[in-house]
Amino acid sequence: MALARAAGQAGEDGDRAGIGAGIGAGTGRDGTGPRRPPLSAGPGAALALLWLLVRAAAPPAVCAPGDSGCLRLTVADLFDRVIRHSGRIHSLSTALCAELENRFPPRDNELGKPARRCPTAGMLTPNGKEYAQKIPREELTYVILKLLHAWKEPLSHFNQHIEHHQELPDDSLSKAKQISKMVHELETGIEKVTEKMQLMGIISNSLHGMASSEASGFSSTNEANMMSDSDFIHCFKRDSNKVQCYLKILKCRIMPENSC
Repeated sequence: MALARAAGQAGEDGDRAGIGAGIGAGTGRDGTGPRRPPLSAGPGAALALLWLLVRAAAPPAVCAPGDSGCLRLTVADLFDRVIRHSGRIHSLSTALCAELENRFPPRDNELGKPARRCPTAGMLTPNGKEYAQKIPREELTYVILKLLHAWKEPLSHFNQHIEHHQELPDDSLSKAKQISKMVHELETGIEKVTEKMQLMGIISNSLHGMASSEASGFSSTNEANMMSDSDFIHCFKRDSNKVQCYLKILKCRIMPENSC
């Protein structure tokens, strides 16, 4: 019970800290001057998210009457947590995209159009809110997980690549590393929410069949490597926005009483 109170407090502290927490002073990689602090979601928020979601996937504990420290997490509570987490990822990717585009403007082809073809362009996703509201809930859940899974390895390669950019400030590198870590956390969290919904009979177990019948949908690594850094993050920012929108739609479809 003390652990539950501590996790709850950690979540509150992390949420208050938000993605702009951690303001302080330091030195750059060359040790010549101050650096700006990285945009951070706060370790408390990430740890509390994972603990709460793993705990929620297990059979619910019986709370004693009047025990205010006992956590009673509903599916709506869990959705709120993963939606906030996805929002932080999108905010980080938006900030990083702006920084990279300022330093490395997007390349133009001979027709004057951006030379950008997102690595997940071949992946089938709902085109617009109206369609996302019509497809089966299990399929929408699978699309969310598939998008997150498809970006994990490319983000890891991207982090290794930009470490060699001496002209990038430390906070840009920190954003990229944090995005990669938070994508892993979000995927794990959504998997736990999915397990809970399956145990409660909210969605069927057909998700396993979908996962085994379709490839990840991510295009060749060579194509991703040929993209500029700003193009790559722009593509990820677009998909992170999709994930957040799909999560909100899925929550509304499962809990229509929210009138959203």
